[in-house]
Amino acid sequence: MSVYSAPAVVKPLSVTDLAAMKRGGEKISCLTAYDASFSALLDRVGIDVILVGDSLGMVIQGQQSTVPVIMDDMVYHSRCVTRVRTRAFVVTDLPFGSYATPEMALLNAARLLQAGGAQMVKLEGARLDVIRFLVDQGVPVCAHLGLLPQSINQLGAYRVQGKEPLVAEQILEHADKVEQAGASMLVLECVPASLAANISAKLSIPVIGIGAGVDCDGQVLVLYDILNLEAGKKPRFYKNFMAEANGVEEAVRLYHQAVKSCQYPAPEHCY
Repeated sequence: MSVYSAPAVVKPLSVTDLAAMKRGGEKISCLTAYDASFSALLDRVGIDVILVGDSLGMVIQGQQSTVPVIMDDMVYHSRCVTRVRTRAFVVTDLPFGSYATPEMALLNAARLLQAGGAQMVKLEGARLDVIRFLVDQGVPVCAHLGLLPQSINQLGAYRVQGKEPLVAEQILEHADKVEQAGASMLVLECVPASLAANISAKLSIPVIGIGAGVDCDGQVLVLYDILNLEAGKKPRFYKNFMAEANGVEEAVRLYHQAVKSCQYPAPEHCY
């Protein structure tokens, strides 16, 4: 006589799970996704964090930057992603202009968590007042320092940040302050690997790098980049994982394994 055993219930990773991965020295793999099909694929492979990024403005909508992306876009794509994933932790970007004040940030973050199903929101810059207010209201926050794509109209071009000692010192100071304000995770984009290593060692929260060296606690890339679907000039941290894969799922698996084993990013991908 057989005894029925219910299948194990897989629960999404939590903020505490990611913190435990950092403490245990396990690298965190992260990729962007904007729809149900890719969300399910990334989840199946074992990607730890799915970022519903405002990069969808460029890779999905054909915009020249992330600035034109609006809240309705982020809610819609977040819902598509969270509807099918079972394990991956989902972070969704607050788009340009959606967190000008703490109160505005809360209303928009609530939409992403309630209607979009996100577990955490990400915002750019050391917006300490906004971070504190969101965290006080129960909203997990991922900060984003270094290159800030939403500020492209001020920057004029996508450039590495933190090469100059004074700027590097400011980024380090801001990283410490966003943690103190209550951020549960930090994305560092396009900064020297030595600076990112210093920040990752100093902070107790997970630090996820993109163009920030192998010593970060995890790595994130735009999915379309690892699949070699992006035309035009490629940044230094770009790597085509499709080159050694027999298909899309294998390319994602190769990326996941490379992050976990510290094979990506290699020295040639770092600043």
